[in-house]
Parts: sequence; structure tokens; C-alpha cells
Amino acid sequence: MTVVSDLRDQYGNQITATEVKKYARKIGLGYRAITNRLSAYKVKRGTWDLTVKEALEKTYSKPAAAPAVEQNLVPDVDANFVPFGNFNRLKKILKSGIFYPTFITGLSGNGKTFGVEQAAAQLKRDLIRVNITIETDEDDLIGGFRLVNGETVWHNGPVIEALEKGAVLLLDEVDLASNKILCLQSILEGKGVFLKKIGKYIQPADGFTVIATANTKGKGSEDGRFIGTNVLNEAFLERFALTFEQEYPSVQIEQKILNKVCKDADYCKKLADWADIIRKTFYDGGIDEVISTRRLVHITKAFSIFGDRLEAVQLCLNRFDDETKQAFLDLYSKVDDKVDLPVDEGESPVEVHSDKVVAIR
Repeated sequence: MTVVSDLRDQYGNQITATEVKKYARKIGLGYRAITNRLSAYKVKRGTWDLTVKEALEKTYSKPAAAPAVEQNLVPDVDANFVPFGNFNRLKKILKSGIFYPTFITGLSGNGKTFGVEQAAAQLKRDLIRVNITIETDEDDLIGGFRLVNGETVWHNGPVIEALEKGAVLLLDEVDLASNKILCLQSILEGKGVFLKKIGKYIQPADGFTVIATANTKGKGSEDGRFIGTNVLNEAFLERFALTFEQEYPSVQIEQKILNKVCKDADYCKKLADWADIIRKTFYDGGIDEVISTRRLVHITKAFSIFGDRLEAVQLCLNRFDDETKQAFLDLYSKVDDKVDLPVDEGESPVEVHSDKVVAIR
């Protein structure tokens, strides 16, 4: 049904601005959006005669809508994935089919999102991932009206799609959200949501659940490591049944991960040992930076491209400040006896002695 025929059915052929405003409020559109569609029917200011185009409308045949395309929402199984930490617990939650909102927190680059995707992939569960930002609002999550071929059509957001399909809804980096995320309150209670703009209630299908990932626990980042993270509403956080604290994998597990992408087992072992020393020093407060599992994978890929151990490490450390970079490089040269740091003529070998000290333990 078009806007014109809908208005005619409700108010007759002769309509006024008051009736248009009332109709606009009812369907959630602006007054201007409605009147733009009525320009051909305008009699005078604030008055429209909907019989003007009646003969034309009877002969008009609306183009058939394009057939819906069924999408495969099950992630691909990654042969390089190595399970660790809370993966098996997470997989049990998804396998149960029980609605059980789960919060996963941990430092960057330790496989939080990847683990959720692979759990869904192994169980052949539909998964819809939403990357949250400070700008994410109800329209992005729930949906809204979109202009399609000159008509305003309701378009489901990812949350509604997940509800209707019984899919896993992954809210990635949820601690970047503003208070607009509170539109999910009823959904996090397993009660579905009422779409007030179209007057329809959406019940969650069997299997629907919510998983959120974050670098913090929703209390902000006092050390400045995760700029942009926000303090989330306590009522919002309380709706998550449990929280998994995800650590970096052990040295042995990390070696397995690196061996999936690099065949040089000795190099993978050296990298895992090196990262482990850095992390222990980081946790003890000796340094301000850390080497993530993702960073190690970047290094092994750089090694496959350039074929040089030290060069691969150095190129992937360039994101850090000069002092940290040099300290990490110096440590790596001590861990891996197959590399030597170049020393400029007239300069002594690099010694690290500052608050960035990384000692081999």
C-alpha cells in the first residue's frame, strides 16, 4: 500500500495539513517526507486532493520486488584456529541453545572475537556481528525506515535479524558504545522488542543469544590504553549472565598458533618466548606496552614475505615509540641467537636501562 492510498483510506480524498501531520507521526516519518510525495496532488497550501491521479494509479503496475536472497550466516571454519582459554565453555553455551548473554573481556589481539566466530562455525550456528562505535544508535541496531524505489520501507537492523533467525548476536567492542546501547535492555532480558514505528512485536526465536566482547569490563580505561572506551550503564552490564576474562595463550599454545602460519618451528618458539617475557614484565608494571598474539601472527606473515627474522620483527614493531621499539628489539636479539642487531660504527651495543627495561627471566 502506498502513502497516497493509505491516506485516502484513512481520511478520504480531501486531506489537510493537520491530517498529514497526524499520519506522519503515526508511521514515524517527517511531515516534509510525506508532503514531498503529495506534490502532484496539491490543490493549495495545506490542502491536497487525492483524486487527481486516481485514473493514472489504476493503470500503474508496480515493479515486482526482487526475490529475496538467502544469506549464509554461518562463519567459515578456520583451519588455523587453535582453541584455548574459555573456548570450550563458550562453545557449550552456544550448543545449549539457551539464551545466556555472555561478556568477554581481555586485552587487544588475544582472540576474543575470533573465538566466538569459530565456536559458531564449529556448531554451524548463524552469527551476526555488529561492530559497536560511539555513533551506534537504535536505528543501526534495531532498524528503521529506508527509501527504496521512492517508497519508505521498514528495514530490519542486525539485532532484529538475529532475533528472528535465532542467531548468535555478537556485539564487538561493546565498551565503545554510548548510552544509546540501552535500546537493547529488553533484548538482553530475552523478552524480544516492540518495534514502535511499525507496531510489531518481535519474539526471539529458539537459539537466540548475545555475546559481547570488550577490552575493558565496561568501566572505562584509566590508563589510557583504550581511548574511546566508555563507562557502560550498570543496569546494562548486569544483564550479562557471566563474564569471561580472556588472557593471552600460554607459550605452548601460542607456538601452535604461530606454527599454523609459519613452518619455521624454531622461529615460532623464539617469538612465543619473547612475547611471554614482555607480557610478564608488562603485568609487573615494568613496561607500558605488550606484544599481542595478533602482533606475533603479523610478524610470522612478514617473515614469510621478507624471509628475514629480524626485519620481520622490526617492521612489525614500528607502531611503538622509539624507546619501546628499541627495548623490544634488543630483547629479541638476546632470545634469538640467530639474529644480531646492527651497531653503528663508533657506538657501543645497545643497553636498555630505563623504565622500559625488559629482563630475561
